[in-house]
Amino acid sequence: MGGCFSTTKISGSNSNARSSTTVGGHQQPRRRTQTPADKHDGGGSNFNSRKTKQQVNNDRNKMKNKVTSRRQNGVMSCGKRTDFGYLKDFDQRYSIGKLLGHGQFGYTYVATDKANGDRVAVKKIDKNKMILPVAVEDVKREVKILQALSGHENVVQFYNAFEDDSYVYIAMELCEGGELLDRILSRKDSRYTEKDAAIVVRQMLKVAAQCHLHGLVHRDMKPENFLFKSTKEDSPLKATDFGLSDFIRPGIAYYVAPEVLKRKSGPASDVWSIGVITYILLCGRRPFWDKTEDGIFKEVLRNKPDFRRKPWPSISTSAKDFVRKLLVKDPRARFTAAQALSHPWVREGGSASEIPLDISVLSNMRQFVKYGRLKQFALRALASTLDEEELSDLKDQFHAIDIDKSGAISLEEMRQALAKDLPWKIKESRVSEILEAIDSNTDGLVDFTEFVAATLHVHQLEEHNSVKWQQLSQAAFEKFDVDRDGYITPEEIKMHTGLRGSVDPILEEADIDKDGRISLPEFRRLLRTASNVSSPTACKGSRNVQF
Repeated sequence: MGGCFSTTKISGSNSNARSSTTVGGHQQPRRRTQTPADKHDGGGSNFNSRKTKQQVNNDRNKMKNKVTSRRQNGVMSCGKRTDFGYLKDFDQRYSIGKLLGHGQFGYTYVATDKANGDRVAVKKIDKNKMILPVAVEDVKREVKILQALSGHENVVQFYNAFEDDSYVYIAMELCEGGELLDRILSRKDSRYTEKDAAIVVRQMLKVAAQCHLHGLVHRDMKPENFLFKSTKEDSPLKATDFGLSDFIRPGIAYYVAPEVLKRKSGPASDVWSIGVITYILLCGRRPFWDKTEDGIFKEVLRNKPDFRRKPWPSISTSAKDFVRKLLVKDPRARFTAAQALSHPWVREGGSASEIPLDISVLSNMRQFVKYGRLKQFALRALASTLDEEELSDLKDQFHAIDIDKSGAISLEEMRQALAKDLPWKIKESRVSEILEAIDSNTDGLVDFTEFVAATLHVHQLEEHNSVKWQQLSQAAFEKFDVDRDGYITPEEIKMHTGLRGSVDPILEEADIDKDGRISLPEFRRLLRTASNVSSPTACKGSRNVQF
């Protein structure tokens, strides 16, 4: 997508030599990475229902014969028959210059704007090669995504899309600083200093957070897909390759997340990939490696990154903590992109104003209204036990929503925040309902404690520090268990909540063994089930879901 056409090879003490060709920020077509999930027809562990090599070849030949037959019979390709609705005056506005590279569907050039002399990158896509409808949809999706993300400082800028009878032209920002991968390889031992690595990682996380707010999952985050605007050392990093790659498929094995291998990928998968990149930036090796792709997939699913080999002993505790929280195998417990931006290691040199709204925070607020009363009370009790360290990322999110800095979130501020959750189209009446559910003291505002109760990530608390989780959950339990007999009774629920009348329906929510009281294990289970992040995970384009 930018002005870079280079052939690069990843190398290092723990890597396979693997070459790739980048064309203006887009990878040339390559054989699709196969995952274990591709080898069976369900989510289990048995690799059944495999196609034989002969069957695969037969399928390919059938498709090839079908395409050849269509051409011989004079059947027009889908691309030629499609009016994309783009501008028709490309030749009047731009003159094409140097070729940067080429891919499956067309070529990327440097072009000059005839009106002002500005140089841009233009992807020229051949309509004749868009044989099937999916190729047409790929181009449309690329343009749609570029339009949605354009304006972000770390995304290659989209200028316009054009078409004529034979081609589609996508005019974009020209990036001439080369790939992030090239700069990694040019460093001593293929390593970045911690300070420089944090600057690079912060820019990647901003892109991921912006994508997630739009309901998009990049799913192919890797160094080759980030270009520098210029050759200057402080040049901004630009994300590329959003369109012609299929967002539904997994990316390169080295960077693929565990849940992708199980066909459950979502926004957290991008965060995993950034964690892998961060690991490489800091030590010059990949955290998961084997001689084969299947071997890499097994490493990703089974093993943890090695933080014992050099240079990790000399790398800061904060950096290691950051990488560990991005490389958590359970996506529910993994940091979100916005949370990662609040981490002290990556935040150094940044400011709270640079931290975008977290899609999972907005999602949790929507989810909170659906919880039973006891779950809501239990989460409020847990929120009151947390200290400053556990609340740092949520404090950033609270300040981002509290626009007037009054110390409380109003209905209008809540409405504006939820409106930024672009994949969801929330009715005005639902905004009021959400605020009322979170507002436990009924003053019409959401203070920080109420906000934390509605948005905290219980799975992260448990995953990151199991001992502390045991302590915090017990402290929350004891806020109900007044007589300290190890159980919460209906009378104690009334005392804690101020509810009147029968609380049996509320008790049933957590009373698994039906003994008329709630034990500590039952209380912890209630907290875990209350933490159900429901952020969008598909990215066939932004969804508009009526809530």
